[in-house]
Amino acid sequence: MGNTQSTVRYLAPASFAYDFAAQQYGLLSKPNMLDIHNRNLAAFSPYPYFIGAFFFPQQIFQLFWLWKLWKQDGNAQENAMMNKFAWVYSLGNVCIGTWMFFWNSNNLEVSNVFVIINTFAQLGYIATTLEPLDTRSTPNFLTHIVAKTFAGIGVLDLLHNTAAAYYVGVEPSSLVQVATGVGFAAAASMSDWILGSCLVYDLVALACGQHGGWSRLLGGYAAMAAGIVGFKNFF
Repeated sequence: MGNTQSTVRYLAPASFAYDFAAQQYGLLSKPNMLDIHNRNLAAFSPYPYFIGAFFFPQQIFQLFWLWKLWKQDGNAQENAMMNKFAWVYSLGNVCIGTWMFFWNSNNLEVSNVFVIINTFAQLGYIATTLEPLDTRSTPNFLTHIVAKTFAGIGVLDLLHNTAAAYYVGVEPSSLVQVATGVGFAAAASMSDWILGSCLVYDLVALACGQHGGWSRLLGGYAAMAAGIVGFKNFF
């Protein structure tokens, strides 16, 4: 237990620093991440600035969580919860940091592998391992925020990178349009307000990044998902 605690106290911040440095590379290099986005527009390309708008507050929550992880000043259950999630958190940061190098080299098939690993790792963790939410506990609440925002934006990353890697310029078929609505409705019905809000955000980002009837349909899906999440969690 002591060795695990000591390891994650260093591993998690190191993974955060790696991911943050990779994101700066993605923004400042040429071509940058936006250039690659614009070269590979597809049916699940979001409005790119929604990613940045999500990234900043997510980093703030992660820094608070990392501070609590480092201090280990919660009770035994809270510390164990943070320490356990720290392994998946670190994996996610390594995946997304490494993703950036392949994305910026326009090697989207390989970058998609890292997105898949991260998204399924985060979703799998919150579905099977994450302890119930307790808003009275700061370590618990922060762990839920970090885990579910990581998973929520991971869904958007997966849709975006897969479409950009394999379906550039391809209009969504009727089957894809229906499956998108059904999939997000199902996910929203199983989500709490944290993950559910991220899914709604994903749909709004997609709607703003698309055009025509597909954009309007995605906007409708966003409203539908918001209604499902609101009804499930607040009524």
